[in-house]
Amino acid sequence: MTAAALRKLAGDAELPDDERAHAESAVTEDTAESLAYLVDPFDLVSQVPGVELQQASWSSERIDYDPDSPEWDLDEDDEYEDEGSEDDESEGEESEGEESAEEVRIG
Repeated sequence: MTAAALRKLAGDAELPDDERAHAESAVTEDTAESLAYLVDPFDLVSQVPGVELQQASWSSERIDYDPDSPEWDLDEDDEYEDEGSEDDESEGEESEGEESAEEVRIG
């Protein structure tokens, strides 16, 4: 994969020399960087119906997932467009006479 990325870099006539040197160093040191140079994220999803990619990047950084960490909570970029729907407004609220799933006991 590294060799393929280096060949692609060598064939890119529009790439300035300083950027080429940086890219060659990156793809040589990290296979994930080689993949990132070979595969364009926009090309991956451009033909998928209903998908509009706003931003894409590759990262080879390993991180630990902590579901309790606030860093993993949704922010304004992750919110769904239909925030104003009735379901969202009443979430967590119960009408009189209704029981939540936690309150229902069978048996």
